[in-house]
Amino acid sequence: MTPDYNTLLLAIGLSGFCLSATLFASWMSARVERFLLSWAIGIGIIVAAVAVYSLYVENAGIGITCLAFVLQFGGFSFIYGAAYRFRTSRRGRWRIAAVFLASSAVSIPWIPFGLDGVALIALNLVIAATLVATAWEYWLGRAEAPLPLTGIVALYVLVATSFLLCAGVLLEERQWSIGHAPDNWAENLNLIAAILGITGIGAMSLALNQWRIAGAHQRTAMTDALTGLLNRRALFDRYGEETVFAHRAAIAFDLDNFKAVNDQYGHAAGDAVLKCFAEVLVEACGTGVCIARLGGEEFVVVMDRAVPDRVARVAERIRADFAARLIPTGKGSINCTVSAGIAFGSDIGLSFDALLSNADKALYTSKHNGRNRVSLAA
Repeated sequence: MTPDYNTLLLAIGLSGFCLSATLFASWMSARVERFLLSWAIGIGIIVAAVAVYSLYVENAGIGITCLAFVLQFGGFSFIYGAAYRFRTSRRGRWRIAAVFLASSAVSIPWIPFGLDGVALIALNLVIAATLVATAWEYWLGRAEAPLPLTGIVALYVLVATSFLLCAGVLLEERQWSIGHAPDNWAENLNLIAAILGITGIGAMSLALNQWRIAGAHQRTAMTDALTGLLNRRALFDRYGEETVFAHRAAIAFDLDNFKAVNDQYGHAAGDAVLKCFAEVLVEACGTGVCIARLGGEEFVVVMDRAVPDRVARVAERIRADFAARLIPTGKGSINCTVSAGIAFGSDIGLSFDALLSNADKALYTSKHNGRNRVSLAA
């Protein structure tokens, strides 16, 4: 091997070490994004694999060859597991183990029989497949942070392509048994692609982490901490400037005698009631409906493509389901009820404030007529 080849290996090792340290430090700063830890572990193992591979270049014995293979498979398996965890927020331990065992099974058994060329072909192919699978996981989750994730996907595909070229050259030259580290143009290109990939992924990973932090802050600012629903600010950011026409409806809700619940059972019981009602709202409304807690015991549901009969059915279902719930508290289980008011937009349009005002008027009609009922705005 030429000195330039060893220099490229050193560059990969240093770049990988810096990326692993950066990812680990990013995880340590919050210890929330667990995928960063898996990513850091994977890159760290790759750094160890590069160190062992440099020994393999000098002496391609069976033991050092197997160790170099095992470390590479371990590193890339963890990198794939990090991508899976990023997309799903689930632990990817079984997937990491499956990728590692499958990669080892199709590659390492050839080495003791002197077919190290076949083993290298298999290694390059399975690593390329693992990198493509990693890129696919990030691609599926790209909606969260389109720019950095698209960049990360492109870099993983680039590195995967370089591994495919290494396998292709060995296949073309029929190098089934070579007894030493492969030395061809594809190997040099693979090292260059790896350096570009590590450097680029490092930069993109920092951007991705900052993107996630900013997104988390924004969600916190727009979400009611107790119920997980949108808050008043988020509701008015979404609809406050819009003109409301007849296709949109608002249902205003107010829990009946909520102050009495707090006074008799305590604020913890009141919080349990609020969370229970939020669950009822989500279950009854499903997706595609905006649900918000305006404050205290006041909630609102905004529905588009609102057919009057459907809106009335949804409001009535929420009222009935909540009234039937037994809500556990420290002083026993309790029943609570809710009053609701429905208002629709108009053919000529009205402001969102006016829509909510009309829904509130209908709500107070329900309160005036005895509570635990649904009324329609005039």
